[in-house]
Amino acid sequence: MRLPVAKVFLAFLFALIVGGMAAGGSRVWAQTTASAAPGGSSLSQTDRIVALEKQNADNAALIAAAQTSGDNAWMLVSAALVLMMSGPGLALFYGGLVRKKNILGTMMHTFAMMAVITVLWALVTYSLAFGEGNAFIGGLHNVFLKGVGLAPDVKYAATIPLQTFMVYQLMFAIITPALITGAFAERMKFSAMLVFMVLWAMVVYSPMAHMVWGKGGLLNASLGGRFPCLDFAGGTVVHVTSGVSALVTALYLGKRLGYPKVPMPPHSVVLSFIGACLLWVGWFGFNAGSALSSGTLATSAFVATHFGAAAAAIGWSVAEWIRQGKPSALGAISGAVAGLVAITPASGFVTPISALWIGLIAGVGCYLMVVKVKAAFGYDDSLDAFGVHGAGGTMGAILTGVFANSVINPIFGAGKATGLLEGNAHQLLNQLVGVAIAWALSIVGTLVILFIVDKLIGLRVSEDDEREGLDLSQHGEEGYDWAH
Repeated sequence: MRLPVAKVFLAFLFALIVGGMAAGGSRVWAQTTASAAPGGSSLSQTDRIVALEKQNADNAALIAAAQTSGDNAWMLVSAALVLMMSGPGLALFYGGLVRKKNILGTMMHTFAMMAVITVLWALVTYSLAFGEGNAFIGGLHNVFLKGVGLAPDVKYAATIPLQTFMVYQLMFAIITPALITGAFAERMKFSAMLVFMVLWAMVVYSPMAHMVWGKGGLLNASLGGRFPCLDFAGGTVVHVTSGVSALVTALYLGKRLGYPKVPMPPHSVVLSFIGACLLWVGWFGFNAGSALSSGTLATSAFVATHFGAAAAAIGWSVAEWIRQGKPSALGAISGAVAGLVAITPASGFVTPISALWIGLIAGVGCYLMVVKVKAAFGYDDSLDAFGVHGAGGTMGAILTGVFANSVINPIFGAGKATGLLEGNAHQLLNQLVGVAIAWALSIVGTLVILFIVDKLIGLRVSEDDEREGLDLSQHGEEGYDWAH
């Protein structure tokens, strides 16, 4: 009797559950149908399309914001890396190469540029280099950094603030005149150096930077210049101008007392070694940062930079090994710097294998400039600024026209040949025009400035001050306090 009652109860309970689910499903279906009806309370099909479009626009804005943040972060890091190339990189590299009585005076040259060129850049030279102007120099629209804010300038870099672009380019403006100081190390007055560099930044650097990278520049390849010269990170703007100006300055000043009869070996190759390694690391910001974004072009420039430096270090060392019977540490680091110089204009245009060739050619070529050409002509380029930067920059700029590849950077448009080996022989002519202009501007501009400064305050320290050393005579202190 109990078993049938239990079965009836379970059947009744099952019917309630199934009926409730069916009723709930009916209500859901009714609500769904009502929402699809013209008078429903939910979105119509048109409204849903509008909502989806808004969501897509919001997603695109978020993606663009993420890209801007990534690019901006990379560019700020790159700016810091380039500044590291000046101090401590170049300061240690040059400081170790001079005699110990001149280490502070030599390092102060670079440090002074970090301060003086920064202020000058804010006042006028950024405007002269990157402001709207003519084919040769910018105007005065951006003096005192007027109009240089946090919004991008799409003609220069569409995804980073213009102020980021400005401060990144400042780091190039700092290190370029600092490179020249290697040619007149141990014999120029500090006051004369300051006046010379201020004038040089306005008369030589700013016009060259504008011609190659500025809006409407004569040599600007990305913005339709009359002679599109490929210079990704400063082969002509930085290294040719500084190296050629270094040679002119060394010739104008004359040789150091006792040169070349008196031995003047580096007082600390260890310091120079550390400086060279810092230069190598910082150079990734110099070249890969010149992509002005954190995309694939930055990767390509990064790889080319490393490969070029490595090949040049080997090339210089092997040449030295063959000639002198052993490779030196000074030769290896000098070769690496030569490779970094030569790959600079080409870094954003060439394949990794082409970078190896450029580095190898520059390593051997700059070695011959330093040990053969310098000895043959007898000029006193104290720290081989011309032999490495002038010669290396010239070789690199010309070789860029040979090895540039549109697969790496289709700067002239998709499918259009870029360099000589790709079928664009005319590009080699453009590179030669760029190099010739850089040489001419550097020679004439530097000579005029040297003459003016020499007549106003004099360039060289006295013979007594030179014998005593720049540390004491120019700064009243010594780099090393030896215990007695």
